[in-house]
Amino acid sequence: MSSPSNCRYTETHEWFRQEPDGTVTMGITQHAADALTDITFVEMKPAGTTVAAGGTVGEVESVKTSSEIYVPCAGTVTAVNDAAHKDPSLLNSDPFGKGWLVRLSGCDLSKAAGLMDAAAYDKQNGH
Repeated sequence: MSSPSNCRYTETHEWFRQEPDGTVTMGITQHAADALTDITFVEMKPAGTTVAAGGTVGEVESVKTSSEIYVPCAGTVTAVNDAAHKDPSLLNSDPFGKGWLVRLSGCDLSKAAGLMDAAAYDKQNGH
């Protein structure tokens, strides 16, 4: 499965998509969801929280492990996906759609270091 070309990716398997209104939507990749297997818990920082570049914005837990979610750029959480909090399996079934995690304002992806396009991310992960 190819990763969506309208997103940027980190080595730690988060995806980031610039929205038309300037915000950035983020989540975990299909590769991460598959590696975690059944995701059972999602906890994100609330709207209004400021996060630093390289900082964490939350955590997901599965039957296998827990994993912190990192951001490559500073920003402010403007929205949290309550549907994913209530039904963590959305991260497994639709990580790039209904399984998004948070939206950030002030996050400039063009200045974020270490982001990959879809082709580079897929190559890194053997897809």
